[in-house]
Amino acid sequence: MKRKILILFVFACLFSFPGFSAQPPESEDAEKLVAVVDKAAAFVEKKGKEAFPDLRKKDSEWWKGDLYVFVDSMDGIILVNPPNPAIEGQALLKDPTSKKVFELLGETAKRKGSGWVEYMWPKPGQSTPSKKKSYIRKVKMPDGVMVIVGAGMYAP
Repeated sequence: MKRKILILFVFACLFSFPGFSAQPPESEDAEKLVAVVDKAAAFVEKKGKEAFPDLRKKDSEWWKGDLYVFVDSMDGIILVNPPNPAIEGQALLKDPTSKKVFELLGETAKRKGSGWVEYMWPKPGQSTPSKKKSYIRKVKMPDGVMVIVGAGMYAP
């Protein structure tokens, strides 16, 4: 009996631990962001890597202002980052607050399939990180490779 209670407690802690997920913002912008990620996820699911050049196009449905769709591998490699393509191919590391960004994204994708995560990341064109909440979704590409598709909102 004690073991069952302990197991339930551990699962409750894992799924409620704020480091792995964030509360979804309640706004019209958040709803639009989720819709963009869902549409991009379907696009990547259908086209695979062939979708990546379209996701990188500025002033498209995938990248407008501070809102852009990103794609990361399930092992933490940045595959698509439109405002900063120089970091593509690199591993996601820690943000300035020492949150392990990939763990946030990867654990949410693995445990839930989709969800909100909060971390620090520079706005496009800036080097100083800002607070960001991203909605991510795990996606299986046509070649069977699993990736994370997401987009985020910066705090005002």
